[in-house]
Amino acid sequence: MNCVQHKPGKRSAPRERPRPRGRKGDEHFQISQLGKILQIETWLMMTVAVSITILDVPVHDVTTEETLALIEQFVRDGVPRQICTVNPEFIMLAQKDVEFKQILDRSVLNLPDGIGVVWAAKRLGHPVRERVAGSDLVGLIADRAQQTGWRIFLLGAAEGVAAQAAIKLKECYPQASLVGAYAGSPRMEDEVEIAARIRSAGATVLLVAYGAPKQDKWIARNLERTGVSVAMGIGGSLDFIVGTQKRAPRWMQRVGLEWLYRLIREPWRWRRQLALPKFVWAVLFVKRRA
Repeated sequence: MNCVQHKPGKRSAPRERPRPRGRKGDEHFQISQLGKILQIETWLMMTVAVSITILDVPVHDVTTEETLALIEQFVRDGVPRQICTVNPEFIMLAQKDVEFKQILDRSVLNLPDGIGVVWAAKRLGHPVRERVAGSDLVGLIADRAQQTGWRIFLLGAAEGVAAQAAIKLKECYPQASLVGAYAGSPRMEDEVEIAARIRSAGATVLLVAYGAPKQDKWIARNLERTGVSVAMGIGGSLDFIVGTQKRAPRWMQRVGLEWLYRLIREPWRWRRQLALPKFVWAVLFVKRRA
């Protein structure tokens, strides 16, 4: 895997300045720190509130840096929260799966994951600033954990993949605390044992790779008993990290052709990909009716 680090863009949380020396410097430092905390928390509350609706599914207009800052705030608060990575397949599935729709409605943060979501937001007159891909976030979360002390647990994928992904992430981010890696199962009869394993590891951030909507439903059912502060579904991200699946080249990601790359490599996905033209048509119909 490529070891990635995120460089904050505009609207990122202000960086900490060098601490002045001396008694007056300490007082100045404490005041400036208090002001900084208030500024960040005010900005975070405003950010979470900024959401748009695409086919009745809420999507938040956040950047990658804002997402990482929000996760930091959520972990600090210690209140269990679910994050979803919304793409066109999510939105179309929510049209017929009531349980999944309710999960998306309750999620504290619905990231604009998927170029189709970015296109739809712009088409409907409420553009989002950037795509925030869940697959990119895994490495960025591990990188940020080196400074924040987040305790990360990887759950899902095929047997042994999560453990291999943990090793890869540790090689890239040696100071990150990866407290557990387990394939587990999305079956309801296994939930109590898996949740207990996560809780006993003392995890604060849980990344679940069962694929949508299984991963998101698993999180919704088990979030409270895992003891984590943040849980997010990450689809095939662990497979990308260990190399069992290859992600589209960067240029294809940039121009919105990642779906085509996956379809060529995995032609059996064609039924799932039918959601894309249906999504486009639904968005165009809504725009025309408006």
